[in-house]
Amino acid sequence: MRFPVLVALLILPAAPAFARQLGARTAPPDAMIAQMNPTSPEEEIRQLAIAADAHPLGTVENPVRVGGPEGEHAYLGHLRCPDGSTPTVGARREVGIGAFGSVVAAYDVTCGGIVGRIVFDMYHEEHVETRAPAGFTFVP
Repeated sequence: MRFPVLVALLILPAAPAFARQLGARTAPPDAMIAQMNPTSPEEEIRQLAIAADAHPLGTVENPVRVGGPEGEHAYLGHLRCPDGSTPTVGARREVGIGAFGSVVAAYDVTCGGIVGRIVFDMYHEEHVETRAPAGFTFVP
């Protein structure tokens, strides 16, 4: 019975200092987040886009950036085959994680019997893509 009382007598004087240290915040949340990733979200996307441009447009490594499913459909509506005709577009399917860290989807696109695949990242509301993947043209 004496042991718990002895331990309590030894610990109690240190408890207030320990509690202050435990509850003390060393930096505001904004500063803590900045320390974890000093790059702004805009700068991070810019750096990812530069790295993605080393790969062909419309691939998992460089998906076409659009805003939502509507952006995918609008972009596909502007694509033309090498002969100027409108490509036939197949069903949408998810194909993994793209260069920007989000789930990407692909459509099979057919021109004159040749089937290609175009990969989209639909989480870029602010981006308007006007380039075409290899073998296609983009009409405004």
